[in-house]
Amino acid sequence: MDKPAKPGEHFVSPAQLCIGLYVHLDLPWIAHPFAFPSFKISSAGQISTIQGLGLRAVHYSPAKSDCAPLAESEPNAEAASADEPVASRDSDPAYQAKQTRITRLAAQQARVKSCEREFLGTTRRMRAVRQNLFSRPDQVCKLAAEGVARLADSMLVDAELSLHLMSEQAGGEDVFDHSLNVALLSMMVGKEMKLPADDIHLLGIGALLHDLGQAEIPDHIKNKSQPLSKAEAALMRQHCAFGVSLGKRLGLPPEAQLIIAQHHERSDGSGYPQQLAGSQLSRLARIVSMIETYDELCNARHAARSCSPHEALAIIYAQKDKQFDEATVTAFVRCLTVYPPGTIVLLSNGTLGMVTEVNSSRLLKPVVMVYDAAVANHDAIIVDLDAEADVTISKAVNPQRLPPEVGQFFATGKRVPYFFSAEPASAH
Repeated sequence: MDKPAKPGEHFVSPAQLCIGLYVHLDLPWIAHPFAFPSFKISSAGQISTIQGLGLRAVHYSPAKSDCAPLAESEPNAEAASADEPVASRDSDPAYQAKQTRITRLAAQQARVKSCEREFLGTTRRMRAVRQNLFSRPDQVCKLAAEGVARLADSMLVDAELSLHLMSEQAGGEDVFDHSLNVALLSMMVGKEMKLPADDIHLLGIGALLHDLGQAEIPDHIKNKSQPLSKAEAALMRQHCAFGVSLGKRLGLPPEAQLIIAQHHERSDGSGYPQQLAGSQLSRLARIVSMIETYDELCNARHAARSCSPHEALAIIYAQKDKQFDEATVTAFVRCLTVYPPGTIVLLSNGTLGMVTEVNSSRLLKPVVMVYDAAVANHDAIIVDLDAEADVTISKAVNPQRLPPEVGQFFATGKRVPYFFSAEPASAH
């Protein structure tokens, strides 16, 4: 496939390729054998493979290259000799490796689809809990417990948990749910801290219903775009007490009521409503307090005020042993790893990606969605860095510094919903 050059783009003939040139293959991902469409040429074998793709011109970036392309008349000593037989696709190791990647990607996509189906079902069940709050209050506790038990049945098995970034419009509907995010992440931290199964169930119920009292707050205050007045802020802070009152009427367990009462308290006494500190806080409430803060940082009511997941995790980590319990923060970092889902990263080959899945057993090798201007984001390349030994993450990137087209591709500024899949520990 050839295309006319746009202003600022550079092309060379295949004969001008050399080691050190940073190239962009303007081909569908399955039409070439490389893991990424953009990379720096590192071997003569790569040159020969590119020359066999049928491109009349190859797109390259001078700024990212170590050298200039060869002159048109200069013989390419790095490429394979014309007398050497060209390997067929069936025997070419590069194409064989690509076929393995395609097979792995298909399995991964099937797992994500399964995860999305379970996530949508869970989201609907959790919303039913809130919809029944006043119409069928006797059912709320039962529905919440059943929903949490379903999560726990998957989470508490002997398995590796992979945390996924879910599409905001997965299944064609708005799926973001703050309470579900908080419940899910809190339960994962509870598992990481090796809490008893009964405590993890209670943690899930309390986290799911931590904002129960907001049902008593007028919508014009909850949804206000401008800063709240002193009176409005004071009323908003009453949602903890309102939630405890509702929790008692619903017959929630005392431990879940403590989570509702204390989810805005802080270990250093700087929280509200009672400025409790340290051991005065319930162990389960300490977890929810931290997770609730993290999700509010990532998913501020006004998108422009939201932090990236990487930034939010850094803020939480900076408060360990201050606002948040150190052991709880440490467990949370192990769950999310260094690069939480939703983090934009620069890879060692110069490619931009967004982390879409992490596993605590492979901290620095998450799954990333790779930016490629030639494709729509729903057709983006998904790469498991655990299977790419030569590619690492160089650094996290501030989403606000991305070019507009890259930000649109990754849908930065959108809310960040999470879900998980559980795999047998021997799967990797």
